Amino acid sequence: MTFIRIFQTTLVALMMLAAHAQGSETAAGADSAQIKRGEYIAHLGDCVACHTAPGGKLMAGGLELKTPMGTIYSSNITPDPETGIGKYTFEEFARAMREGVNANGQNLYPAMPYPSYAKMTDDDLKDLFAYLLGGVPAVNEPNIDADMSFPFNLRWGLMFWNMVFVDSEPFTPDPNKDAVANRGAYLVQGLGHCGSCHTPRGLAFQEKALSDTDSRGEYYLAGENVEEWRALSLRNLWTVKDTVQLLKTGQNRFATVSGNMVDVIHHSTQHFTDDDLVAIATYLKSLPAGENDLPMPSVAKGPAALPDTLFSSRGGLAYTQFCADCHRPDGGGVPGIFPALAGNPTTASEVPTTLLHITLTGWQTAKTAEHSRVYTMPGFSRLDDQEVAEILTFIRSNWGNNSSAISADQVKEMRDQLDPQTTDNSTFETPRLAKMLDEPNAEQVVRGMRLHLDTRALLPDNVGDVLNCTSCHLNAGTVAEGSPFVGLSSKFPAYQARSGKVITLEERINGCFMRSMNGKALPVDSADMQAMVAYFDWMRMNIKPDDNIEGRGVGKIDTSIQPDMANGKKVYDQQCSVCHGKDGEGLARADGTPIYPPLWGEHSFNVGAGMARTYTAAAFVNRNMPVGFRDKFPLGQGGLSVQDSVDVAAYFSHQPRPDFPGKDKDWPKDKKPVDARY
Repeated sequence: MTFIRIFQTTLVALMMLAAHAQGSETAAGADSAQIKRGEYIAHLGDCVACHTAPGGKLMAGGLELKTPMGTIYSSNITPDPETGIGKYTFEEFARAMREGVNANGQNLYPAMPYPSYAKMTDDDLKDLFAYLLGGVPAVNEPNIDADMSFPFNLRWGLMFWNMVFVDSEPFTPDPNKDAVANRGAYLVQGLGHCGSCHTPRGLAFQEKALSDTDSRGEYYLAGENVEEWRALSLRNLWTVKDTVQLLKTGQNRFATVSGNMVDVIHHSTQHFTDDDLVAIATYLKSLPAGENDLPMPSVAKGPAALPDTLFSSRGGLAYTQFCADCHRPDGGGVPGIFPALAGNPTTASEVPTTLLHITLTGWQTAKTAEHSRVYTMPGFSRLDDQEVAEILTFIRSNWGNNSSAISADQVKEMRDQLDPQTTDNSTFETPRLAKMLDEPNAEQVVRGMRLHLDTRALLPDNVGDVLNCTSCHLNAGTVAEGSPFVGLSSKFPAYQARSGKVITLEERINGCFMRSMNGKALPVDSADMQAMVAYFDWMRMNIKPDDNIEGRGVGKIDTSIQPDMANGKKVYDQQCSVCHGKDGEGLARADGTPIYPPLWGEHSFNVGAGMARTYTAAAFVNRNMPVGFRDKFPLGQGGLSVQDSVDVAAYFSHQPRPDFPGKDKDWPKDKKPVDARY
């Protein structure tokens, strides 16, 4: 489920409380308890979302909103007497909140949700007023005039809109509902103004209903497109417990919030009391299901079987390459980290607006007390329209989602609206696994890719730990500076200092089996070895042995940098343990199925592996770990400083791990690296 707090694209705008109000009555007599209550009311109304610009001061306004009719800016609602609301009387404040008319008699644009705030009680309005005047620092920040086109710059026309569509009567409890549900209705219909985004709009851009008891109450919270997002139906929402969890933490068993709802969770709903969260969830659950979106499940789906077309369709192979590392081959995600796609309402919604938006521009989790670490999904705008359509169609047609296909035209339309930009200027050509299906030996090449992707399961006699080739060669060897396989086979046969001789590609592969996999060599003439080589050869492309390949390997780290093991442990605990375990044991599902590999211990790579060397591991970490940490394509990978990378690499590489029986034969002719483990 995705909640989206975005303002409508037509007559919508931000609250424009004037800085020229007159009057002398203030909340000077408010005590600290009232100010504290007012601060809570401000959380309930999410005032900060509109009235605090990115990087700006609290409630000082200046947030820009572009609309088809022009640009408007939020106003300063700090107690500054010149540019804020320091001269407002309570009566003027209440009129602005309930009727959309400021102290100068000027009409406010109706995205200041005064049709919803009209339901507020006098006590809540007084507490909010006390907080804004007594609990917010005054900021002298001049307001920015709206730049609206004709006739939308004529605010007097809003007077007629208000006459038709605004009901300024305070909230009236429903005698057919208990106190908990009525409290939830008050918060949802009033302070929370959820209908501003989640209720369909009419021809005059009015909400078709302001409550479920209106004459057209079936439309209330039934879902609506808002700019380039889909605000899903909130009617008959999950279980009360699940809805409370999402509002408190930004995620639950079924979904993770995205879009502007991320900010709503961060600034607003995570601060609600448990009683108010339960009240909201109870009220939403009481509403009959709408027709605009899928019904919300009450039972989470278990791990799904791998789709039959995962490795035989373009969409399945593209999903495998670009999505499966986080969302997993079974679409189950990683609980608490990466959301499941199976049964996810954003994934399966009839209207795929949000899914397209997230795919093209990226996504971040909400930062909350329970989930303080923010995870990032980069935008995939580097993929063309057809590729995106194939991936999303695959997702929407598997794991029980049973939703309509996505066309390249739909992707193009969304791309044209969003104009997503990328900061990745790399010239590395990411191979597309989907193109393997065009090869005459497609079955063999796909088998080779699968052996790299799921080595332990497919070759259990040759793998002695729980790693796969893709553990070090990210996305099956297709990620720049993630040990990619691009052009690699053109470099063999090649001299290897570690063995002191020229080796073949097959010998290099077996070196990984015996070291990184802590296992046994694969017979050179076996069909599986031939398939692995075929996969390497497919990624050779037109690269010649002497060609310089940007992004090859994992880069270099200055070996003069001295590691700080204490800081390494701190970095590991903060950045690595969530995926690799508190004690380096890795991450697995409840049934023991590995998700992310162990970094030390008996089930990890042995001392002969390259990753057991501090500076090799540091280079890999610096460019590729953690995943989901930034907006770098395709895994959000990297972001640690060089020093932190060296420190954490030294920490985990020197933890206990299996021995390598052939270590005495290494580097027979050449100088041993400074970070060799033996």
